[in-house]
Amino acid sequence: MSVKTRLLSAGLPLVLLVTIAPQVNAAEAYERVLNGTFDSVKTPWWSSGIAPSTVAGGRLCAQIPGGTANPWTAMIGQNDIPLEAGQPYTLRFTATATKNVTVRAAVALGVAPHTTVLNKPAALTGTPQTFEFTGTSTVATRTGGQVAIQAGGVSAEPYTLCIDDVSLTGGIIPPGGGWDYGSPVRTNQYAYPRTGTKRASIVNSSATPLDWQLRDAAGTVVRKGKTQVKGKDAMTRDDVHIADFSAYKKAGSGYSLTVGTDSSYPFDITDKPYDQLRRDSLEYFYHNRSGLPIEAKYVGEAYARPAGHVGVAPNKGDIQVPCLPGECDYSLDVSGGWYDAGDHGKYVVNGALAAWQLMDTYERSLYTFDIEGFRDGLLSIPEQDNQRPDVLDEARWQVEFLLKMQVPAGQPLAGMVHHKIHDLAWTAHPMLPHNDPQPRYLHAPSTAATLNLAAAGAQCARVYRIWDRTFSGKCLAAAETAWKAALVNPAKYAPREDSVGGGPYDDTNVTDEFSWAAAELYATTGKREYLGKITTKLTSAGFSWKDTGGLADLTIMRLPLRFPLDRVLAARSRVISVADGHVRDLGSQGYPNPYKPADGLYAWGSTSATLTASMIMAMAYDTTRDRRYSDAVLESMDYLLGRNGLNQSFISGYGEKASRNQHHRHWANQVDARLPNPPAGSLAGGPNSGLQDPVAQQNLPGCAPAKCYIDELGSWSTNEVAVNWNSALAWVAAFADTR
Repeated sequence: MSVKTRLLSAGLPLVLLVTIAPQVNAAEAYERVLNGTFDSVKTPWWSSGIAPSTVAGGRLCAQIPGGTANPWTAMIGQNDIPLEAGQPYTLRFTATATKNVTVRAAVALGVAPHTTVLNKPAALTGTPQTFEFTGTSTVATRTGGQVAIQAGGVSAEPYTLCIDDVSLTGGIIPPGGGWDYGSPVRTNQYAYPRTGTKRASIVNSSATPLDWQLRDAAGTVVRKGKTQVKGKDAMTRDDVHIADFSAYKKAGSGYSLTVGTDSSYPFDITDKPYDQLRRDSLEYFYHNRSGLPIEAKYVGEAYARPAGHVGVAPNKGDIQVPCLPGECDYSLDVSGGWYDAGDHGKYVVNGALAAWQLMDTYERSLYTFDIEGFRDGLLSIPEQDNQRPDVLDEARWQVEFLLKMQVPAGQPLAGMVHHKIHDLAWTAHPMLPHNDPQPRYLHAPSTAATLNLAAAGAQCARVYRIWDRTFSGKCLAAAETAWKAALVNPAKYAPREDSVGGGPYDDTNVTDEFSWAAAELYATTGKREYLGKITTKLTSAGFSWKDTGGLADLTIMRLPLRFPLDRVLAARSRVISVADGHVRDLGSQGYPNPYKPADGLYAWGSTSATLTASMIMAMAYDTTRDRRYSDAVLESMDYLLGRNGLNQSFISGYGEKASRNQHHRHWANQVDARLPNPPAGSLAGGPNSGLQDPVAQQNLPGCAPAKCYIDELGSWSTNEVAVNWNSALAWVAAFADTR
């Protein structure tokens, strides 16, 4: 176990050893720490678990225990500091202590080999003093540096350490600068369909067309032509040309597109480019199952792990989980289900949407005669030989969990559904689920979660009817009970501030959930009482876990014979209209993204917005058989697989430059070499203008909206994974595989 792993597993930051390098004058002193003045919050500063800290009076103060053996036993620090080789860095801070002690001020590489920039003593008293130290970095890292005040091993008695006005300046690359996106010739880095649209985007400011050449693996020119000048792309700020080589239809591997002296990454041309991706994107869910061992015979040795949250020490388990104090006086067995994202939380609202998308993948296959969609043995999962469709087996693992989250009969709020279950506090990173020592709690029921169960339960009752009538009946009973409970409790909202140990998934408008649930319940039961409750319409905003109203129209389009004709015609018109808008948005940009936010800012999980837009275009294709829509879906896949402003595939294992450090506690090879990178088929959240995490804030200030992304484990706002994002990928990959 590495030093870093030992410290993180103990809830402690890294130890930094130091040497002093001679000072060199930098061209300009760029600030490298965030929030050094502690005006209101301490983020992204941390302190050791034995030294709790808080912001008080505009300073960060930590309670340092007495009698510790080493300086690094108790620390205050900040990670994700960029360092440049050969450049000097000056650390400046003001500090006090309630006892006269000498602490260590350190700057070093926070990952192996832990190379030092500086480490100096600072003698503190009760009077504020300002210290300044300079050292030169011998290593370069965008996110691996660390600033720390090491305060242990200096006093037999406890004391309070306070710091303020912390600054680290140095380096010659400005914050957000220094990026090299590689070749200006951007293609789908994985594969194009042999008979489909094949285009590339080229970054070039020329106002006249350029010559392009398509070369095979041997370097032979097999096609050539002229680019189309697209011009300035607003979302990337690139000047872009388009090369169209759709007329070339010979299958093969190792193709590249060349413009001048620049060549793209290699790619294939094949009849079924997305056959494997539809499997990998679905097998993502088995990897993230809670409550059972992930076995090597299904995933390989690197990804195998013991069952998580089954109550084996130090793990508290999910078999008897109590409510947060004051919320209820019972405990529930909420074992099973999928871990949502990079943490160990399980959430109803986005988990139900993910289950819905998997079940809809199956339901679509029934009407499009896609035999892979209802085949047993499609996936490498424990249920692969049970004579039932694998996609329904995987969805059922989540639906069973959703059913367990319902408040039991006889309790206050019976029939409502608990919003989420997760740890009391955020766990260390990395952390395999069976090692999670945190207590876990049910959070209060919410109307949104209750209606999500009503929708997913109604759909479950319909799609499992021919496979397991008992389970189908159980789903329907839970769905109708949830609907009735939501009518009685229409305004129980999950609070935004409930964000410690897990995401809040707050939502204070549930009109959309009522409408979606009503559509699913009507589609399954035909009861007129639900029809009048379908009030929402699909808009250009699409849908998400927070805005589910558009799903009502998609349910109507999936099952048009079950709804009145006027409802079907209206839904069809809206789906086509929204799809047309996405096709226009895709075509108007230099890179083929149907997601084009009106405010010009990319949202958290922007790749999932690309995929939900693709789902709508695919629905329009299923309705009209107009190839404009299916071609647009395939070009959207090009965007996700590297034809974008970053020259980056957002799908792990697919493309020469594919995301490999997604934010996840199991797949954390970047900080622990014994752990794997994400398996193939895991979708990164993608560009996010909000830059909510320190890694993004350090590295991406001033980024163009579509370039606000970094493939770093610590960048949870741009590089997280989530079940409802991968379910959208699985849905679209299945569609693309049949085109």
